[in-house]
Amino acid sequence: MKKILFLLLLAVGASTACTAQTLRNSNNSSIGKIERDGTIRDRNNSMIGKIERDGTVRDRNNSSIGKIERDGTIRDRNNSTIGRIERDGTVRDRNNSYLGKVERDGTIRDRNNSTIGRADGVPPEQAALFFFFSMP
Repeated sequence: MKKILFLLLLAVGASTACTAQTLRNSNNSSIGKIERDGTIRDRNNSMIGKIERDGTVRDRNNSSIGKIERDGTIRDRNNSTIGRIERDGTVRDRNNSYLGKVERDGTIRDRNNSTIGRADGVPPEQAALFFFFSMP
């Protein structure tokens, strides 16, 4: 499940990345990265997928697993909306309930304002998906 979330998380903006982008948990440990060519790697540096220019994310078997739309809408593999990230970094679920926020400095905060991770250099949409959404 986490690998699927990680793949979706990195869907938007990957083709414009200049260097590998790293995600970190609240202990500042690396939990994954995306390379300039769109290759997605987990914390063990294993290739787990690839990002297409249109935002579609494919797993290591080339199956489409979801998409993050340019307007911040987050969709699963069935094209169902599972949430949204607003322009200010606010993250909401499919029912518009507040889940947390992705700060401009890359800090990820939950609904209680506790820091749960960092996503330096990672687009907010990607960070929101990884830290706030799970998919069936």
